[in-house]
Amino acid sequence: MSEEDLSYLENPEVFGINVLRPTSSHNHYHNYEDYKHHQESFKQSLNGEWLFSYAPNPSVRNKTFYKAENVDYHDFKTIKVPGHIEMQGYGQMQYINTLYPWDGHEYLRPPYVSKTDNPVGSYICNFTIKPHLANKHIILRFEGVESAMNVYVNGHFVGYSEDSFTPSSFDITPYILSGTNKLAVEVFKHCSGSWLEDQDMWRFFGIFREVALYDLPECYVEDVRVTTPLSDEYRKANVNVDLKMMGEGYNLVAKLMDDNNVIASYEGCDTSFSFDLDHPRLWSSEDPYLYKLVVEVYHNNELLEIVPVNVGVREFAMRDGIMQLNGKRIVLRGVNRHEFSCENGRVISHEEMLYDIRFMKQHNINAVRTSHYPNVNEWYDLCDEYGIYLIDETNMESHGSWQKLGQLEPSWNIPGNLKEWQACVLSRAESMLERDKNHPCVLIYSCGNESYAGEDIVNMANYFRKTDPTRLVHYEGCTWNRNYSAATDMESRMYAKAKDIEDYLKNDPKKPYISCEYMHAMGNSLGGMEKYIELEDRYEKYQGGFIWDYIDQAISYTNDFSEKVLGYGGDFDDRNTDYNFCGDGIVFANRKPSPKADEVKYQYQDIILNVDEAGVSIRSKRLFKDTSDLIFQYQAIQGKDVIRKGQFEAIVQPQEEIYVPVDFGTFHPGEVILTVSAHLKEESLWAEQGFEIAFGQCVLGHYSDMPYVEEPLVVIPGDGDLGVKCKEFEVLFSQEGLSSLKYRGKEYMMRGPRPVFMRATTDNERGYAHHFTSNIWAGASSNQALTNMHYNIAQDLHEVSITYEYSVLVEPRVRVELTYYVRSPGIVRVKYHYYGQPHLPEVPLFGTLFTLSHKLDHFSYLGRGPHENYVDRKKGSRLGFFESTVKDNLTPYLKPQACGNRTDVREVTLLDRDQDGLRFTMVDAPFEFTALPYSWQMMDVALHQYELPERSYYTYLTIMNKQMGVGGDDSWGAPVLEEYCLKASDDQEYIFDIMPIHQEKA
Repeated sequence: MSEEDLSYLENPEVFGINVLRPTSSHNHYHNYEDYKHHQESFKQSLNGEWLFSYAPNPSVRNKTFYKAENVDYHDFKTIKVPGHIEMQGYGQMQYINTLYPWDGHEYLRPPYVSKTDNPVGSYICNFTIKPHLANKHIILRFEGVESAMNVYVNGHFVGYSEDSFTPSSFDITPYILSGTNKLAVEVFKHCSGSWLEDQDMWRFFGIFREVALYDLPECYVEDVRVTTPLSDEYRKANVNVDLKMMGEGYNLVAKLMDDNNVIASYEGCDTSFSFDLDHPRLWSSEDPYLYKLVVEVYHNNELLEIVPVNVGVREFAMRDGIMQLNGKRIVLRGVNRHEFSCENGRVISHEEMLYDIRFMKQHNINAVRTSHYPNVNEWYDLCDEYGIYLIDETNMESHGSWQKLGQLEPSWNIPGNLKEWQACVLSRAESMLERDKNHPCVLIYSCGNESYAGEDIVNMANYFRKTDPTRLVHYEGCTWNRNYSAATDMESRMYAKAKDIEDYLKNDPKKPYISCEYMHAMGNSLGGMEKYIELEDRYEKYQGGFIWDYIDQAISYTNDFSEKVLGYGGDFDDRNTDYNFCGDGIVFANRKPSPKADEVKYQYQDIILNVDEAGVSIRSKRLFKDTSDLIFQYQAIQGKDVIRKGQFEAIVQPQEEIYVPVDFGTFHPGEVILTVSAHLKEESLWAEQGFEIAFGQCVLGHYSDMPYVEEPLVVIPGDGDLGVKCKEFEVLFSQEGLSSLKYRGKEYMMRGPRPVFMRATTDNERGYAHHFTSNIWAGASSNQALTNMHYNIAQDLHEVSITYEYSVLVEPRVRVELTYYVRSPGIVRVKYHYYGQPHLPEVPLFGTLFTLSHKLDHFSYLGRGPHENYVDRKKGSRLGFFESTVKDNLTPYLKPQACGNRTDVREVTLLDRDQDGLRFTMVDAPFEFTALPYSWQMMDVALHQYELPERSYYTYLTIMNKQMGVGGDDSWGAPVLEEYCLKASDDQEYIFDIMPIHQEKA
């Protein structure tokens, strides 16, 4: 390979030179001791610190660094492998969604790449092979390199490879020396293949997955293929094994094991053989049981190699237009998942993967789409073991080649029907299929993401079908051009509204439906999810969807002020960029759960509990397993008091429903909340014993408001103020409203309450310009005119009322009244009345804002919790008594926005460290509230959490009659559903009481 000729970087027909054919991702062991301890003695990892040099483009790179001798390394530093080059201090960090990263900087068209802005990383690893590798057959394997590389060993060109997310292996036997060896890798950020890697993600490059050497014996297993056809109504299975062997004169011993017991075996030289199983234990998400195939390779009676393969016996097929797993209609309750770590980008640790898969199982997620590329090998092993269904997605996305300025414009789309791109595209499909073909978790192959349509993609789909007929094929992009619908076995759409999906399902479609992306979880989102889940029971051909997405792609870094923060697009001077559009996960980038996850867990639960006063109806949406693994708990609460609790067992068969009577006890007058929940009876891989997987609730009776004691008040009319006293309680009304509320001499009211209509704009609202169309409510919240006030003192002095009338808009004039009723023993009843006005835009909320002392920094409440919830995202929040702090109530979305809300609130109490404070209680109906350390204006203007003041001077409490939902169908134009919006034309009225609280310390 010439040092100067890099023309192959721009040739789509050159995507691999000397790359070995792809094989299954099995492990090799030398003996059973190594196998027992998971030590691959045939493997020598090269991970670690490598020498490194960076160049901004190929013309200024070190062109001779790979040579064996006389190389000047003075400008080389060190870099960690695996790792991204940009995250280790070189080049430009950049997050971008649909455009190509060079857009606006350089005019390029496929397959050409920039000559001036194509960074090159030059890596050197000096290694000495382990003694047992000497004089052996040596394979060098890269698990993932973005996006193109030249490989040299001891000055010899070994090969070239593209496709960032599947392995590249090279035979380096001829070049290995007995002593120190020099591996040199030249990595280019851009090549023709980069036009196929336009995914919505951070644009990194470098060696970001493991690099290892494999010494292979004279006879070894090169490839394994296992299939498990089922028959006799799933009572019989054949475990078919096909091997590709290297070498001659070998003998094979193969064992199929159930737990640690050999249940079938084979001995001989044939590379294809089969085992018969009667009444096999079938693999599924509910019961991810794995048999173990162990292949031993002998030569002259010497054991050379042990190859274990996990075997999940299962069938996935399409019947009568319905996808079935083991003969049952499957519903994919899924999430899209980028590989991502806030510390290391797409370099994912074992611990992070374990967290992810346990989180998914704990939140009733049963499926993952590997958006938008094949993941690291270990993820598939974990999904096999834990039971997660996968759509395995080919590393292909050419979004920027067909969508311009948000519109369909495929004039130069790739790969399309272009023959010069066909082999490259099929190679990517082949690499993924061959690597992942033995994983039972993989149900569906995907032809990539958002690459429009064309014959190249149809041919990829046909390749999948022909090569592996045990799985189905997915592709969404043909919805843009139905002439290429043969690219998918199912109707798959992105961000279709529930109504549009239902319209498709009503018309007797030939193909089943899934949403490969839905519920765009950007910022404060995921509202209205139940509209999609409801389709499960109404239409057999609705078979689920995948939330976008699992984790925020935000980078942990130290900013210019020495603060450790999470950054998003644009924070690294990256332009072009899509800023915080990378913040759309149900977990935050630091892997702390978002409140959105509560709703996912509830909506995806497969045990449905409908509670009434006499018991609970238990409906199982499981397909294969009964509920014998669960224990059911029940409780009845009044306020914060648990009146009765207990537990019971109930065996519900899959897809059946039973009613279980429950004795909830005898209650005092008032409101009672009944809860039944399902818990794990025993510890599992993914959760502890007793972990809750589902719950249901009902409410009996009515909440009782504060007691009113008729005692005379002390009323003090003044020249401008009106004071009212009752024992240690004192309030003062002035021309600004309720200006003072004291108890035992302690002041709580920093500023008088005011009507408020606005909240800090959410990402979804910004996406459909709601903050623009409803902007008048921002002014109405900040600027109000007090147009009238009057008061009335009861003759018996048992009650004083004072009404303030506000004009909050000039034209048309909108009127709001706040009326305060002061009663003993220190109750202030607040009546809010908004007089509806037509021809005005939607209102974000109807509320009363209290600016309170910052010392009131703890709150407890009876309502939905424990985390924030909204009218369109509250099913996953239960009614109960919860406590928190004002500081912790600020949800750390990447861009500060409305957060911390609670719905169906009966009462909320704010206390200081002395346990003094205020209690707000409902009168006729529950209310909503937020308690935050910042005003909505402060959060609205901040671009990051760290821009908010470190110190909070006030507690901002908003008591609301109603607040609009948060939406979530998408974040670039989909409005909050109409039933969760608030009309300006409707009158609004609500009443709540305020009472000072003093709690004696224990």
